[in-house]
Amino acid sequence: MNDIVGLRKIGILEKSEIFLFIDMSKIDSYISEAIDNIRKDRKVTKALLDDLIQYMAKEESRHRDVGMTAAKYLETLQRSNEQLVKVSAIVAKKASNSGLSFADKEDIYDLLNNEADEDK
Repeated sequence: MNDIVGLRKIGILEKSEIFLFIDMSKIDSYISEAIDNIRKDRKVTKALLDDLIQYMAKEESRHRDVGMTAAKYLETLQRSNEQLVKVSAIVAKKASNSGLSFADKEDIYDLLNNEADEDK
């Protein structure tokens, strides 16, 4: 999968061509991987946010100093909520045997690609 992402980044593959190379029998493992990554990111972000809240609670002026950092942590949690909603919709659609649409496949690709970018 990382090789495919690399080819897309250098402009060899278009997003719409990615699914020609993805083994659709592994879609469950891709979804599982995305969910695991979302959960790990949420856990780390929540711990960082909790630490930051404790730091800010000690002195009013600290809100000014680290408020933007707290906002970024909250944005990260919100983004992971959105990712979970997308994954849940994909899983529900797959369970109903209606198959995955091209948009669903792109959503899975985007989730995995975003996580690969965040790991760097």
